[in-house]
Amino acid sequence: MKPAVLATALFALALCLSGCIGAPVALTPLTAQRLQTQAPIRFLLTFDDGPSASGYANPSRSVIQDLADNPVQPGIKAIFFLQTDAWRAGGSPRGRKTMAREHAAGHILAFHTATRWHSNHRLLNDNDLEQTLRQGAASIASITGAAPRLVRPPFWNYDRRTFAAYQRHGMHILLTDLSANDGKIWGFNASPQRRANLLRQLSLVRERIALGQLPTVDGVIPVVVTFHDINRYTARHLQEYLQILMDSAQANGLKTAAEPFYSDRSALERGALARTVKDLHEVVQLPGMWNWVWDADAR
Repeated sequence: MKPAVLATALFALALCLSGCIGAPVALTPLTAQRLQTQAPIRFLLTFDDGPSASGYANPSRSVIQDLADNPVQPGIKAIFFLQTDAWRAGGSPRGRKTMAREHAAGHILAFHTATRWHSNHRLLNDNDLEQTLRQGAASIASITGAAPRLVRPPFWNYDRRTFAAYQRHGMHILLTDLSANDGKIWGFNASPQRRANLLRQLSLVRERIALGQLPTVDGVIPVVVTFHDINRYTARHLQEYLQILMDSAQANGLKTAAEPFYSDRSALERGALARTVKDLHEVVQLPGMWNWVWDADAR
């Protein structure tokens, strides 16, 4: 990583941790009018970095339970981007059992990384990158019976080389529209401004929806949301997060589908594949400071 990129990343992290969240973008009459011609939205939930290997109040298993049984919409299906071989995740017996539970519950198992730690794929040499992709795909296929079709690069970071490697393995990059900013595993994991954060981010996505920049799939517009199921705070507050998403949609003038979250694995996969990065040079929009972190010329 270039020194300038590292410095920017550290600045972005510091700013995110400071809790500075701007006000939502105001809903103008023109935007409200444009939204009338757009399909309703459906939230596409994703969870990164799991499964948890904890033997005490396992947060990943708590997330599975709350997706199945909650006051907003029981039976929600989600995508879990897995660390298949990390010692505190899928590399443990309990983690493997949790992955099997996720699949049995109708969720999608997708690939995040197969290294021992949460490694940036861009920093791996060719052999190590090939090994981690092959190993991760095999770990997931051993549970689901098929290689994963979706990948989320660690730290959202990819370049020409890693993009091509994902393609060789039949993996499509899924980024995100909204992030709970809950990826802090050590130290302060709470999200005291969780409502303001999601409200602000969804107001930015709303502007793109009004301009017709997001695809419609099966009659709805998939809006991708990212959480971390190994974050105990997130696990304890997941039902609240579901309600916050609903409230944020209403406050932003967005119509939600009759089922505001996905309940069918096949429909979930179709929605996710429609939102993947199709071309290396595609301009992507990430929440918060992440678009500033990585050099544009890296792609």
